[in-house]
Amino acid sequence: MATTPEDLDSVARQEKLSTVKLHASQYIVALVLFILGAGLWRLQIIGASGYRVLAEQNRIRKVPVLAPRGRIFDREGRIIVDNYPSVSCYLLREQQKSLDADLPLISAGLHIPVEQIQAVIRHYQYAPKYQPIPLKQDITPDEQAFIEAHRNELPELETLEEQRRLYPRDGFMAHAIGYVGEVSENDLNQSKFAFYEPGDMVGKSGVEEAYDEILRGTDGSRDVIVNSHGKELGVMGQEMATPGQDLRLTIDLDLQMAAEKALEGKNGAIVAMDPHNGEILAMVSRPTFDPNQFAVRLSKAYWNQIITDPNHPLMNKAIQAQLAPGSTFKVIMTLAGLQENAAQDLRVVCNGGATFYGHFFGCDRHHGTVDIHSALPYSCDTYYYTLANKLGIDTIARYGHEVGLGQKTGVDLPDEASGTMPSSEWKLKTQHDKWYAGETISVGIGQGATQASPIQLARALSGIASGGALVRPHLVFPDEVTPEVLQAIHETYSGSGETKIDLTPENWQIITDDMANVTQSAIGTAYKAHLEGIDFAGKTGTADVISGRKKGTADKATLPNSWFVGMTPRRNPDIVVAVLWEHGYWGDNSAKLAAQVITAYVNKQRIRNGNLMKVASTTPSNPDATPAGVGGTAPATPIGGGGQ
Repeated sequence: MATTPEDLDSVARQEKLSTVKLHASQYIVALVLFILGAGLWRLQIIGASGYRVLAEQNRIRKVPVLAPRGRIFDREGRIIVDNYPSVSCYLLREQQKSLDADLPLISAGLHIPVEQIQAVIRHYQYAPKYQPIPLKQDITPDEQAFIEAHRNELPELETLEEQRRLYPRDGFMAHAIGYVGEVSENDLNQSKFAFYEPGDMVGKSGVEEAYDEILRGTDGSRDVIVNSHGKELGVMGQEMATPGQDLRLTIDLDLQMAAEKALEGKNGAIVAMDPHNGEILAMVSRPTFDPNQFAVRLSKAYWNQIITDPNHPLMNKAIQAQLAPGSTFKVIMTLAGLQENAAQDLRVVCNGGATFYGHFFGCDRHHGTVDIHSALPYSCDTYYYTLANKLGIDTIARYGHEVGLGQKTGVDLPDEASGTMPSSEWKLKTQHDKWYAGETISVGIGQGATQASPIQLARALSGIASGGALVRPHLVFPDEVTPEVLQAIHETYSGSGETKIDLTPENWQIITDDMANVTQSAIGTAYKAHLEGIDFAGKTGTADVISGRKKGTADKATLPNSWFVGMTPRRNPDIVVAVLWEHGYWGDNSAKLAAQVITAYVNKQRIRNGNLMKVASTTPSNPDATPAGVGGTAPATPIGGGGQ
């Protein structure tokens, strides 16, 4: 059969169509190969380093090695704060799996509510994924066994050995030492916490906070080889942690125990200090708290208990209580009066008070004729009303500022209060009003707007007894830290530091002899606390509270605060003890507490020096004896009014 032209055209079209399909297929294949090649280039060349890191992370886990905090010792090397080994559970978020399905099992095994676990995860949601989340601290052996038994099902759980703080029991020395706690979000926003991460434990108060930088050390890490289930197969390398530096405090545990015992069951504070160098020998504040509660995870119940306590157990009253100093301020008034030549010849007849500017100001007793030698032992308010009126507020304020009132002492503890030393300038600045002369009268006996802390009064009165030399109080020996750290401490906790005030030898002798007569003369307000055979000097203070004193009432909150600052010996003392007993009434009640600490100090010194004779009692052997050299008449029955 002959081929027609139409057949030839059909064959040509078919061959042409096949060539087009072939070329198109070639282009498609080339495009696919190009795409595959580009992807391979991206995977093998461009993203090689990133995928290599991910591969290593699937094989290697970096486990932190926490540095133990430095231990804290007393001045004689006796340990106060130690560490104990603990195991905590951490949650790893690098595992490529959802945690939601595992939460019920984790909750049951670690005895943590699911809601609490979810709250912890939310708290750390913005932290880096490589950072483990602290899930539960100080876990039990049963909980450790649970984690080990469920390694395959729960590879996101990891245990970590660490050293935890072990503080003394019953809140012993809690305010001076402080406590550690987890760094908060507010802390992390501050510059001094720039190198901290969420979950880190930091000092929160006391010495723990002030010296946190050297106590905390530097954490290390461990590179652990794990399988796909998170099971540890070996260790590739380890960077050792650097333990924190140990610290030796100036605290004497023997005196600390005596002070703690003296203040037991009372609210207030006791500070014992060496006036020669500012070393704090004891520091107690009551009520106290248990810092061990903060060393692990603080329970909500305990936190609510202490923050709702009206007596403020977290407040270190030794450096933060700002209260009227009462008659302890009369030592400063005596200094001002003598240095201004206003008190040497001043004699006042005390008939139970005096009238100034149309207002009667009472005195606790009818002291009769009082001069500068009997005014301080009697604690005669009438005398110091008159002296205050003669000096004027700005002169009084100048001497108050010179001995450190109204300003921080610079003690190496956080949150020290500055107190208040009122003046005409102070009132104009704070109340936008002028100072009235009648307001000066109350300031003369340490009342009115005057406010001071126990450590301020200890430093001020011991400085006067030391001939005018005021030192910076401190709890850590300067040679325990580097000069750079010491300078940083002084800048962080700045205050009046070391100063020298003008005090003539003659006036120094008058003041210190008068302070000795407060405890050693039968007319002295603290004679009931005098110590036989010890040159024990000081000054009492009975400071009315805002609500006023109510005699014969059972309302303790209306009773005056009881103050005493005492020292031995009377001139250039070796120790000063300041006592605040809130609502303790008369100042001689605090004097008896100070006498207990002084007794412990003297006994220890005598034993150390080879003299085994001890102070047997804090009660007078002859309460009716009146040493020579003290003027005035015998005290009459108290009738109320000002403070002793």
